[in-house]
Amino acid sequence: MDDATAAALTQALRRDIRAEWGLRPIINASGTMTVLGASIMVPQAVAAMAAIAGEFVEMEALHDAASTVVAQATGAEAGFITASCASAITLAVAGCMTGERLLAIERLPDSTGLRNEVLVQLGHMVGYGATLEQSIRISGARVVTVGTVSGAFDYQLEQAINPNTACAVFVVSHMTVQYAMQTLEAVCRICHAQQVPVIVDAASEYDLRGFLRRGADVVVYSGHKFLGGPTSGIVAGSAPRVRAARLQNRGIGRGMKVGKESIAGVMAALQAWGHRDHAAVRSREDAAIALWQESLQGCAGVSCALIPDPTGNPLQRLRVTLPPGGRWTARTLADALAAGDPPVMVRGYQTDLGYFDLDPCNLHPGEDRAVAERLLQCLGP
Repeated sequence: MDDATAAALTQALRRDIRAEWGLRPIINASGTMTVLGASIMVPQAVAAMAAIAGEFVEMEALHDAASTVVAQATGAEAGFITASCASAITLAVAGCMTGERLLAIERLPDSTGLRNEVLVQLGHMVGYGATLEQSIRISGARVVTVGTVSGAFDYQLEQAINPNTACAVFVVSHMTVQYAMQTLEAVCRICHAQQVPVIVDAASEYDLRGFLRRGADVVVYSGHKFLGGPTSGIVAGSAPRVRAARLQNRGIGRGMKVGKESIAGVMAALQAWGHRDHAAVRSREDAAIALWQESLQGCAGVSCALIPDPTGNPLQRLRVTLPPGGRWTARTLADALAAGDPPVMVRGYQTDLGYFDLDPCNLHPGEDRAVAERLLQCLGP
């Protein structure tokens, strides 16, 4: 990055465009949430997007270049950038149905005559603003659930496979049932024995290589969460599967097309990921958690606990539990923080259980202290 570009980026980052457009300048203590704008983009992604924005490029050549970058970062044979991780699921599933047959691609979402059933363990049927089922059905496929929310057995998966099975989708997320489901290794073993490919939805995962090593044929990621790229999705996997997904741009993928700016931004974010000082990032995040924990020590009845990430990402969050019968419930405190000045958004999935989590991964400098001050303003005498 030259000095002029760095100076321009610095100036742009100092400008709070939210105020110009009447938007609240929120503090994100919730995490990499699409509803809050996902994450803070890394400077390399911002620079790449700015550099290509005013230029013309052959899009197929850019997709080819992106495939190489994805392959280098993930260990896959090939890769493909999409508009979002949800669209990556749709296009990867579509590719499993059509292969590279252009007429079939043009006919979707009419999947008549194609293998069009997609197996998903019932405990993996999550929602993320939309539902996994809808992301699959958009392709023209039909979801076949396996097991129950309290367990899925190997025979249930094995016997669900039939001549109409296109693929299986395995979800890695804190929102899935975390027990009694078939492991990825088991799903791959059972499916591959009957020539059924396995797609892994790893939208919010740090691990860019492990799922393919464990047997997945295709893995899809968000480009805009921990990677810090623009809103986007990434398809990584075997060359034929990725090629089939990419060819969907000649069919249902046209309405999900990704622009040159986003492709360039994700490429830069992937390259930056390989050079990121992850230990320094963890140190900053742990310091924020320690500050919050210390600040809340004097608040009567409030308890704090360090919670490791449920899917094994190398991070932790602070769980804040409110005493029953107190002045505040977890829900009312979360709402008060969100309504304050500055607004603080916490990770409030389970406020009905009496707690919320604080996630430090998307804080600007000094915002950790602002979160502590807002907590004490609410909880103080």
